[in-house]
Amino acid sequence: MIRAAWSRYLTAAAAAASLVAAVGTTTDAARHAAKNQAKLNIVFLPKQVNNPYFDTAAQGGRQAAAQLGGSFRQVGPSQATGAAQVPWIQTLIEQHVSAIVISADDPNAVAPALQRAMAQGIKVVGYDSSPATDARQVFVNQANSKDIGDIEVSMICSEIPGCAGQIAILSATPTATNQNTWIAFMKQALKEPKFSKLKLVTIAYGNDDPQTSYQQAQGLLEAYPHLKGIISPTTVGILAAAQVLEATHKAGKVQLTGLGDPNSMRKYVLDGTCKEFALWDVQKLGYLAYYVAAYLVEGKISGKPGESFTVPKLGHYTIGPQGVVVLGPPTVFTKANISEFHF
Repeated sequence: MIRAAWSRYLTAAAAAASLVAAVGTTTDAARHAAKNQAKLNIVFLPKQVNNPYFDTAAQGGRQAAAQLGGSFRQVGPSQATGAAQVPWIQTLIEQHVSAIVISADDPNAVAPALQRAMAQGIKVVGYDSSPATDARQVFVNQANSKDIGDIEVSMICSEIPGCAGQIAILSATPTATNQNTWIAFMKQALKEPKFSKLKLVTIAYGNDDPQTSYQQAQGLLEAYPHLKGIISPTTVGILAAAQVLEATHKAGKVQLTGLGDPNSMRKYVLDGTCKEFALWDVQKLGYLAYYVAAYLVEGKISGKPGESFTVPKLGHYTIGPQGVVVLGPPTVFTKANISEFHF
């Protein structure tokens, strides 16, 4: 009996020890996770919240945060202006976040606030639309800017019979870094002999607001009755232009292309309102931007040109001149392939 009681005691003691060890291990893991989340307290600040494009990029950021054990938040203004982003930057400085990942509405308007953040040790990464080069460590560019400008002109040329006639651009805000860069390359491409019969008549700005973009697209059709094509290098603008062309029965008469997301544009591609448009994988853009911010926080990179790093699922990257990292070439979406993409 004594032997049996002693055996039961040893079994209970072993179980208790195992429980303590398990609790200790769980506690250690929880502490490690909490410590990592505090270290990688990374916040995305898009041009505006409740924008499908930036919500898709945020999905990639969340995925990266989960893989790295970091935290993810997205905050920002409801209107796409640089002035509206500045108070959010100040709040993030006061919260002592690890990194700010920002798509700048106005590269210069947000620069002083971002420089204050950097002075306090907060890492700053631009994505989609870069702040001023001295107001961030790295800019994650969605694609080579010249490639984007060239492909948009090539697409509108292929859609307009004879590659001849009046075209217009429906952009986002007049101060958007990415939009202005792409437009500059479009203008450069239009000087080439093969595009000489295309005439850019105006650039309209919808401020990445659906209603304003819709009104601007309507205005283009009214002001230029002989318009043959619209290029809209913004997901909000191209969707609004498609809606206007359909409502005014101008689909097929006025060609449309630019940059859009497959989920929003699927209907208009399948019904022929827009034959083709381009974009990169927006979720991968957010995913890459989060990793770059995390590597900066962890000291694995500093943002200097020539530094290399690897990102799971995406591959190897090298930081280029002016601290730019390029995600990759854009994809062209047509009726033949758009059903394969869901973002």
